Parts: sequence; C-alpha cells; structure tokens
Amino acid sequence: MAGEKQRRVATAAGFLSGVLACLDALRDVAVLWPPDAVWEALRSPKRLELAGGIALITITLLITMLRERQT
Repeated sequence: MAGEKQRRVATAAGFLSGVLACLDALRDVAVLWPPDAVWEALRSPKRLELAGGIALITITLLITMLRERQT
C-alpha cells in the first residue's frame, strides 16, 4: 500500500515539474501560437527547458498508462 502511494506521489511530482518547467520557459514569450513562432521566440536555454518539460510530462503519462495496463 505504501509503495503505491509513493509511486503516485512521484508521478504527480514529475508531471507537475514538467508543467512548471514549460510555464517557466514560456513566461516571457509574447506570442503563444503558432508553435513555430513560439519556438523562434525562445532562446536556446529556454528551448531546452521547454523540451525537457514536455519530455517529463510525456514520460510520466506513458509510465502511468503502462502501470494501468499491467493491473
């Protein structure tokens, strides 16, 4: 039981970290659509932060789906 709770907390923390990283990367961007314009407006460190945040969100969602499929 405690292991399941720790997994849920870790998944929530990973997802929230990804969302916060994406929001931080997009904080100073004036144009939010289309994606090409957003990408051009970001400097290199912010691009890396945005890509890392999206990757963290994607990984946590995939892990959650795989866990649900196994049970």
